[in-house]
Amino acid sequence: MDKAKTTRCLEAAIDRLARIEHERWSHWQAYMHEAGERLPDGRLVLPAEQVARWDRQIETPYDQLTSAEKDSDRDQVRRYLPEIAAILSDCDAANGGPAIPVPNAKRRL
Repeated sequence: MDKAKTTRCLEAAIDRLARIEHERWSHWQAYMHEAGERLPDGRLVLPAEQVARWDRQIETPYDQLTSAEKDSDRDQVRRYLPEIAAILSDCDAANGGPAIPVPNAKRRL
């Protein structure tokens, strides 16, 4: 696939991936809201322990995270993989190549 076709394919993939990103963000926000206490004025107060944990994670490079924290990040990446595989297959097929088989990948969108 030439560079122009690749660029068009990637541009077309942005909304497909943005949908997954919005789903991921929404899930995180729901988690944050559940972790906190809603005050009568609408503010959300988060437990200090959670904030301290998140502050530590923010400052920690991936390679230094615990195994459980790395697994959590990997789980998030796995949400994208089926759509990325489908995008690659669609782009290849649209440009005259054989469709790339996408085993065990459910199309999310």
